[in-house]
Amino acid sequence: MKPQAEINPLANLDEWEDDLLRRYPDPEAIANEKSVEEYRNYDNPQRDTVKEFYRLNHTYQTYDFVKQKQKDYLAFNRKEMPIWDAFTFLNQLVDDSDPDTDLDQLQHLLQTSEAIRRDGHPDWFVLVGLVHDMGKVLCLFGEPQWAVVGDTFPVGCAHSDKIVFPEFFSANPDHTNPQYNTKHGIYTPGCGLRNVDMSWGHDEYVYQMMKDYIPEPGLYMLRYHSFYAQHREHAYEHLLDDHDREMFKWVDLFNPYDLYSKNPNPPDWKELKPYYEDLVAKYLPATLKF
Repeated sequence: MKPQAEINPLANLDEWEDDLLRRYPDPEAIANEKSVEEYRNYDNPQRDTVKEFYRLNHTYQTYDFVKQKQKDYLAFNRKEMPIWDAFTFLNQLVDDSDPDTDLDQLQHLLQTSEAIRRDGHPDWFVLVGLVHDMGKVLCLFGEPQWAVVGDTFPVGCAHSDKIVFPEFFSANPDHTNPQYNTKHGIYTPGCGLRNVDMSWGHDEYVYQMMKDYIPEPGLYMLRYHSFYAQHREHAYEHLLDDHDREMFKWVDLFNPYDLYSKNPNPPDWKELKPYYEDLVAKYLPATLKF
């Protein structure tokens, strides 16, 4: 059995998002309650836990690991519940060590979706904001943090040096496997991301959960919102096809709402509830399978 520090090196899941804010600051940030630099202001800015998180992620996220997790989770046979019960379940992830806010997970998601709604985007886009992190329930099913959050990347081909902490891939068994360690690996040039397996985490899980209910641009947002090596660094152009490039305009549009909408003011759920109940009923079934 792995020690607890190897399962959960982060104090809370939002430490990963804090690291993203430092790596990808945005002067046009949506959040206007405080500056990007003020987010996640711990006394010690050095994040050894984040580095350890990526060491574990890059060591264990192999092609075989991903295929096993797809088999384990994509049958969606663990729970069935209304989305509102799922948010209550997700709220178990709230951690008192978060220095930014006391808001629960639903309130975080509402801040994202409300920022999208204020800017006049289609209602399915608002729904994406509401559900985009719902896959973090994987932690509550016993998955380690490094198999739930973190920058995502293709498996089955060489790891780009544009991925954060690329040096840690040297411990990944795929790194020395000639089947997986070439530029294209098991894929063909321009094969399209629909044919590419990504590292396992909440992005793929929620995409698979929602793929029959949300328009395709929204599904790209869900599936690739943590694929920073591509939508910020363009490191995997050799695997994309023209359809991916068109759809990634939507991923790029979503990204600022994902990163910069958090602020300490809680949304007024009593006021918002009728709108979101109608929105969910429009697109989603009465219960979702997890």
